[in-house]
Amino acid sequence: MRLLNFTIVKLTVCLIIGILIGYSFAIPWEKTLYVTLALFSLLLISYLLARKQFIKTIWFGMLAYLIMICFGILTVNFHNQKNFSNHYSNYLDVENDSAQQIAIRIREVLKSGNYYDKYIVDVLEINNIPTSGKSLLNVAKDSLKTPLSVDEIYISKSQFKDLIHPLNPYQFDYKNYLDKQYIYHQSFAQRNSLLKTDTQSKTLFGIADNIRRHINFKLKTYPFQPDELAIINALLLGQRQNISKEVYTNYTNAGAIHILAVSGLHIGIILLILSFVLKPIEHLKHGRSIKIILLVSILWAFAVIAGLSASVTRAVTMFSIVALAINLKRPTNIYNTLAISIFVILLFKPLFLFDVGFQLSYLAVFSIVAIDPLLYNLWKSKYWIIDKLWHTLTVTISAQFGIIPISIFYFHQFPSLFFISNLVIIPVLGIILGLGLLIIVMASINLLPNFLAEFYGNIISKMNRFIAWVSSQDYFLIKDISFNLLYVITSYILIISIVRLYIKRNYFNLRFLLISILLLQFAFILTKYNKPSNTFIIFHKSRHSLIGHVTNNRITVAHDFDTITASANKIIKIYAVESHTKTIQKDTLKPFYVLNDKKILVIDSLGIYNLKSFKPDYVLLRQSPKINLNRVIDSLQPKQIIADGSNYKSYIEQWKIICKKKKLPFHHTNKKGAFIINY
Repeated sequence: MRLLNFTIVKLTVCLIIGILIGYSFAIPWEKTLYVTLALFSLLLISYLLARKQFIKTIWFGMLAYLIMICFGILTVNFHNQKNFSNHYSNYLDVENDSAQQIAIRIREVLKSGNYYDKYIVDVLEINNIPTSGKSLLNVAKDSLKTPLSVDEIYISKSQFKDLIHPLNPYQFDYKNYLDKQYIYHQSFAQRNSLLKTDTQSKTLFGIADNIRRHINFKLKTYPFQPDELAIINALLLGQRQNISKEVYTNYTNAGAIHILAVSGLHIGIILLILSFVLKPIEHLKHGRSIKIILLVSILWAFAVIAGLSASVTRAVTMFSIVALAINLKRPTNIYNTLAISIFVILLFKPLFLFDVGFQLSYLAVFSIVAIDPLLYNLWKSKYWIIDKLWHTLTVTISAQFGIIPISIFYFHQFPSLFFISNLVIIPVLGIILGLGLLIIVMASINLLPNFLAEFYGNIISKMNRFIAWVSSQDYFLIKDISFNLLYVITSYILIISIVRLYIKRNYFNLRFLLISILLLQFAFILTKYNKPSNTFIIFHKSRHSLIGHVTNNRITVAHDFDTITASANKIIKIYAVESHTKTIQKDTLKPFYVLNDKKILVIDSLGIYNLKSFKPDYVLLRQSPKINLNRVIDSLQPKQIIADGSNYKSYIEQWKIICKKKKLPFHHTNKKGAFIINY
């Protein structure tokens, strides 16, 4: 059965194409709406003509697919909150760049940073004008004050600031990540500058947060360790903020991070448990319908409590469709079900398409559906326990086929012991979730015995220790894998061609496999050809200088650290991995660099620059040199002045003013990011 034979799959693919176009290009929604209406009119005419002539034509289908692409573009525009007339960004005083009186409601509590507690807030008012939209709020940590809670409303005098792109190449783009959540600005505040109002209005997010807080308050009265409580919150409440960095890293390195994200596996187990508990209802009149309604309602209530993440929304949507189909006694096909769930989710949350969890979830499920039956049928065991373990292994391997390319693309590592961690944990996850639900219910009504709490805590503790042991096997963790988007696409083409050839061995599928191998080879050649060569990079590093020089697939690093820090090493390693540069060498900072026809003069804290025969194109200022920049510019006549992160802010401001007067370009890495010269 071919996947694209299903109409809903084709329509979903067209919707995805439309979302990609709508996000990548600024297409006015009015034009898209007019085009959609025109195409719809043509579709109606085509339908009437085809119906009258009793002839199937290709035009009806083509018009339907074009309409769906336009619908995808419209969906992106309609969900873009900047297009709303009352969005707070329309009322910002950009010219004066001054603080404004704002009213905000706490929407979501994020994981705290080193210096700030972070929150997503709804902007309710600006200068008493009602507004809408979300923003990021950073509140300076204060151990004497309680953290802010969801649905609390505060009034403050604050200034919105633009989110910035990463300052160094290939670093995680937090601005882009927040843009996809319709968050475009951030503000900073001291805790005592936020005035809490007496408004008692409650939202769905606030009710869910109150339920989570109540459960955690009850659980803390029992002898659970912090890491155990964090895992309970992740597995059963969808909240991962309190997971320690060590535990999170262990699960990532062991290839078991998906266990901490509430997804289809968790929802499926919970659905089985609920189906068993609610089975007696089937004996009532219309009991089957009542049971289905209760199941779907409970699942969505759980999804809300778990924070409506991409993975849990996908899983609950899919299982809701399955439950409704069963109740309507309609034959279901897993590909149709998956396509419908994608279609429904993207209509309401189009930018979920770019969510890593959303992508991994669906790729894993598609891969399991397509590949697991093939692997499972390779061998059969007559023993029940061995058969279940074998099926768990085949499901795990099948899922990996679907997520390996994109997982390496995002995380640049491959946990080769993933099958061990999954083989041990997945069979007992049902016990952990089932017992966990019982623990939460009993703790909430003060009926949980201590011995049961200790027993459950020991199970989670042993799971954490096992994961830590798997993670400690560094030899089996392949890190720093260079893998670009072209590799991802060609890898999936290769995987599909292998599966197709296995299912049906014929000339066409063999040719498809050989072509996919050629495409993968072409990707390797093209990547090698496009590697950065002869590139000079002045990275941004606060209070220090960090320079990279790429030649012949080798990056030479120079810095002024006594011992290079982990953060600086990370900057270099990320660049090397993403740029497919294999060798990293160390060097000392030089007073000048000659890059073919381009020359760079470095002026450090000593302020020495008297080089009569050396006329630089660029002057790099580092470690706050006490110089007269006017004299430097007049004597050397450079084309551009560069200041890295090692300089004092007061010096930077003076240099900026001087360069502006001289009409000379000035590049400050703290504002504009790393300075890159290709020669």
